[in-house]
Amino acid sequence: MLVELLVENYAVVERARLRFHRGLNLLTGETGSGKSIVVDSLALLFGGRSSADSVRSGADRTRITGIFELPEDAGLRILIDGAGVEAEDGELLIAREILANGKSRAFAGGRPVTAAFLRDAAPFFGDIHGQHEQQRLFSADAQLAILDEFAQDHVLAAQVRELYREWASCRHSLAEWEKNEQEKLRLADLWSFQRKEIESAQVKAGEDAALENERVVLKNVTRLQEAAAAAYDALYDAPESAYGQLRAGLRRLEELCRIDASLAGALESVKAAEIAAGEASAAVRDYLDKLEADPARLDEIESRLATLERLKRKYGPTLADVLAFLTNAEKQLGAIETAGERKAALETRRADLEVQYRSVAGQLSERRLEAAHELSRRVERELKSLALAGTEFRIELKEAEWSADGIDRIEFLISANTGEEARPLERVASGGELSRIALALKTAARVATRKTSVPRTLVFDEVDAGIGGAVAEAVGRRLKELSQADQVLCVTHLAQVAGFADHHYLVEKREVKGRTVAEVEELSGEARTREIGRMLSGQRLTPEALKHAEQLLKLARE
Repeated sequence: MLVELLVENYAVVERARLRFHRGLNLLTGETGSGKSIVVDSLALLFGGRSSADSVRSGADRTRITGIFELPEDAGLRILIDGAGVEAEDGELLIAREILANGKSRAFAGGRPVTAAFLRDAAPFFGDIHGQHEQQRLFSADAQLAILDEFAQDHVLAAQVRELYREWASCRHSLAEWEKNEQEKLRLADLWSFQRKEIESAQVKAGEDAALENERVVLKNVTRLQEAAAAAYDALYDAPESAYGQLRAGLRRLEELCRIDASLAGALESVKAAEIAAGEASAAVRDYLDKLEADPARLDEIESRLATLERLKRKYGPTLADVLAFLTNAEKQLGAIETAGERKAALETRRADLEVQYRSVAGQLSERRLEAAHELSRRVERELKSLALAGTEFRIELKEAEWSADGIDRIEFLISANTGEEARPLERVASGGELSRIALALKTAARVATRKTSVPRTLVFDEVDAGIGGAVAEAVGRRLKELSQADQVLCVTHLAQVAGFADHHYLVEKREVKGRTVAEVEELSGEARTREIGRMLSGQRLTPEALKHAEQLLKLARE
């Protein structure tokens, strides 16, 4: 239930704070006074589309804030917990800001949320029904949604959606397979050639770097031999070699240490240097022994490197890329080789899903047919109470193309006069009739689901458009009955409807400091009587109108 609504800098409203109550809450006022701004504000809190045009001239932002009693609903609890939203004392504060540059921000429980979150949460809090929604009654999708809401068979509907999703995915995969089959077979020849070319080369990771180093060595054997020989002489073989000098120095230090042990550290350092020089000399000698010119090996290396360079030019800048290309080619060929098996599996899966979908969608269709008969009966009963006695209302189910909604196409048919053929709603319903049909549908569906759902805020924006007199009184009584279980907010221009209000709000435009401002005031007692009188008589409030208003209020209480 909506507890409080705060509207700031929205259109002609500078600041309006309204506390709503249980029962029937009605808003009245002159045409163009801004009555529908309250409804539009709620639509924003329910995730409706925002526009910079709604920001009051001169303001930097519009802010709409609503406080709702949190209904005890497991689905809503999962939703708000998932978003990290916290409620306080069983109430949830929802806010929406629209900046002058058109950007929009939403908050729930003081935490930033998305407009999508507000749209998901909206059905738990309320429902807005206005003239735009009446026109939506002509839509087959909207009619199906109303019937499904009445049927309340969510499990079957969910199964149909999931089976359709799987079936459509399977069908798409098969179509893609068939579309790409010829192209993949053509590519298979190319991938097979590429795999053979790389495999025949027996490429090893890092092989090119090792071969390049060996090639440099073979091309510079003479220089390397000279340098290695000179190094060996300097380290070991020459009379004044480093190893010989270290040996001589070592003997002298040993003599010194026998007399003065303080040079023991120096002695150990020279011993380590002597060992290092000996090992280095041996390594240079072994290297020199292995060095020899090998023109045949050099030619072999040059040929191998040319092969590897060709592969790198074709398949990647490095040998790692060449090997990765080989892995991918093998994977693609493997996929093609098993494609026939996968296609057969997909066809089998599609056939199984078709059987399952037909079965479950058929069950949903049967359930819808039962619900259609019951809803038609209830709507006709509601229409009778709304001064449309004798009106035939029928819901026709026709077979449609498979979809996530099942195999049914729904059409609402109506015959306003006994004996006349029932025709589609949009072809026969006048504006006044459409308003009452919309109210009858909403009431019938809501009454049927009341035991399985929590009380909500039902908003009606000029649902009484195009009617008057006794019909308006009937609409008022129906709204009053509907408000016994749900909070009802209704914008009306008819005194006969306003008389049934539990709480009456007047919306007025005034000029304040040279600017138009819309203000909202809750009426009671004499003020309410005068407003209903104004609605009856127009600009000039007459004693007769006041007396008539008193009679309307008295009748509404009976």
